[in-house]
Amino acid sequence: MRIIAGTYKGSRLASPGGSNTRPTSDRVKESLFSMLDGYGVLPAANVLDLFAGSGGLGFEAMSRGAAQVDFVDSSLASVRSLESNIDKLGIDHSASVHVGDVLQYLGNLTGPEDPESRIFDLVFMDPPYPLGEDAVSQVLGRLAPHLDMESIVVLERAARSPEPTMPAGLEVFRSKSFGETAIHFIQLEGEPDAEDGAGGA
Repeated sequence: MRIIAGTYKGSRLASPGGSNTRPTSDRVKESLFSMLDGYGVLPAANVLDLFAGSGGLGFEAMSRGAAQVDFVDSSLASVRSLESNIDKLGIDHSASVHVGDVLQYLGNLTGPEDPESRIFDLVFMDPPYPLGEDAVSQVLGRLAPHLDMESIVVLERAARSPEPTMPAGLEVFRSKSFGETAIHFIQLEGEPDAEDGAGGA
């Protein structure tokens, strides 16, 4: 695991290892971040990395200009890796690790009617492939109040999985497959087509 571009390019990341962690390949990561660069979402972004594992996506975003990253994972091995990587990169002032269930974490965030509610510009969701579509949809539903019309959610799933079922208020605006991996870009409904000017899939 390494950061492939930006301020921390080439930095090696600690990984919890084992069969429960599935790091995003460099090929997928390069294509994904090229698309995110096209959308202009990375500079000064407030990022949420759910099911973070070793945090490869969140740390890549930080290297490319994100301002703040919150990592969420229930695995203690992942949490140890995340904390080790934060220390190695020296970004403890702009990265936070939250230990526990993703749904519980989202449920504990303040609601949209609260002026202190957390709004995320970019969200990475890389849940275990065995996690069912209903569970994925439930997480997205809990996440929706913490997005605005410029926010982008990146959902990584197995290419053989069906297109994710969107809860009310969210829509998939772009999908792309890389071998066994599928990436779905999600936003609040009503946003003008985010692909305009960003090239085709």
